[in-house]
Amino acid sequence: MLGSQARWSRRGLIVGLGALTASCATSSRKATPVAFTAPPPIINPSEPLLVPPPAARAAVTLDPQGQIRKALLDDALVAFRRHGDRIARKDEIYIVDFQQHSSKPRLFRLDMTTGEVAAWRTAHGKGSDPAHTGFAQRFSNVPDSNASSVGAYLTAGQSSGRKHGPNVLLDGLEPTNNEARQRAIIVHAADYCEPAYVAAHGKLGRSYGCFSLSQADLKLLRPAMDAGRLLFAGI
Repeated sequence: MLGSQARWSRRGLIVGLGALTASCATSSRKATPVAFTAPPPIINPSEPLLVPPPAARAAVTLDPQGQIRKALLDDALVAFRRHGDRIARKDEIYIVDFQQHSSKPRLFRLDMTTGEVAAWRTAHGKGSDPAHTGFAQRFSNVPDSNASSVGAYLTAGQSSGRKHGPNVLLDGLEPTNNEARQRAIIVHAADYCEPAYVAAHGKLGRSYGCFSLSQADLKLLRPAMDAGRLLFAGI
């Protein structure tokens, strides 16, 4: 009888320790972060796993084709982080390369979710290129300078005016362009940005500092730019 009680006591101790160990293991699993949003199903290890776990999300490679100059892209991403609290829409950003000749597509749209890039032509200001070479060489934030300004802008919504028609408003976020609203620096269409003008002159015409586009390109980009996105112009 005594031996039987001892055996049951030992058995109870083993069962108790097993339960404690199982409890610790369960706590350990709960503390481990998981890669999916829904909790994983309870799986019996003796049964085959019928549904494979979700694959790990691959990191996004920005601009995989290398269309944007690396130094310019790096500067734009720094501005994207610096002004992140002002940027309501972070799914795509716009980058203008003022080192490029005006005949080249140099307004880039970078999709931050896929990394893909698309590009269009855009003009620079008369004050940035007095000799009309097609290259922007001077930049200014001064009213009536007729020059382009560099730095980070925030798109401030679609608008329309008597002079330029449909456009996108811009607010300058930095000392190099914070007079943009006072200077009426916007994204608008102009006849000197049409493909026929480029074919005839080998370059775009010049704006008064605005980011001018062809009619077709503005029609495409105006609703996409919308309010609260970053536009970064650099050299």
